[in-house]
Amino acid sequence: MAHFLQASGPLRTLSKRHSLSSPLTLLHTRRTRSLFCKMSAESAPLTHSITLPSRPREPVQIVAAPGISNTEFRNAINSFLFKQWLKNLQTETGILANHALSLKRVLIQGVDMFGERVGFLKFKADILDKETGKKVPGIVFARGPAVAILILLESEGETYAVLTKQVRVPVGRLILELPAGMLDDDKGDFVGTAAREVEEETGIHLNLEDMVDLTAFLEPSTGSRVFPSPGGCDEDISLFLYRGCVGKEIIMQLQGKQTGLREHGELIEVCVVPYKKLWRMTPDSKVLMAVALYEMAMREGLLPHSEA
Repeated sequence: MAHFLQASGPLRTLSKRHSLSSPLTLLHTRRTRSLFCKMSAESAPLTHSITLPSRPREPVQIVAAPGISNTEFRNAINSFLFKQWLKNLQTETGILANHALSLKRVLIQGVDMFGERVGFLKFKADILDKETGKKVPGIVFARGPAVAILILLESEGETYAVLTKQVRVPVGRLILELPAGMLDDDKGDFVGTAAREVEEETGIHLNLEDMVDLTAFLEPSTGSRVFPSPGGCDEDISLFLYRGCVGKEIIMQLQGKQTGLREHGELIEVCVVPYKKLWRMTPDSKVLMAVALYEMAMREGLLPHSEA
């Protein structure tokens, strides 16, 4: 069972026998206030104990960092992001699979809500190397699975890629990138999510049956996903391909088109670039990974025949 602990010390009231103006009373008041502040500052943090199915005799302590509320703590523990991370640890390729490492403690440091669900989760995991007793790096920014799509449109003998230019505050720059988005739930509707993101970000409606999962060509042991930054973030991305044939007027209409859900703070500009120049035009890792997968899949004859 979950055990949530929250301690707070009661504030004692002064005896009516002492005058508020007496030196003894003032001294007692200062000491009481000092003791109360100290007790509040040192009150026990929120904690929760779990056991992993693969390690039933090794309890794991989940602890809330200062400033994390009871609600945030519960949301974090019950979130898809946290449960999926625990599940990943215990898979055949997970870091706890060979019993050389052990998870001892997790410190929940930050919780960002996207409506009623946890969108981003920041925590630190104490994972020990059993042989040396040393901790391995365990700072995690969890944001979960995402999708991105490489859209290639052929027009008058030239192939173009449809990209978006967006404000990316973490890097302080406008980035030219593939249309992409996070999965809104844990149902795993990767294809549907990719199509919705494309329509929201570019205005293009895609037929689901015309989309090809490029990451599905990877070996099954990879999970058929790519990890852009596994040293600090759990994000895994499914990369899709869409190919079509359009008139030149469509290319012109897309170029510079302003899109995105402005009420959600999305400031997006559609950009159309020649595919042959794409790999040199952006630092976006999604673009470069998609191009690599697309080129290798073409080389090995893995792609279905294009109707374009």
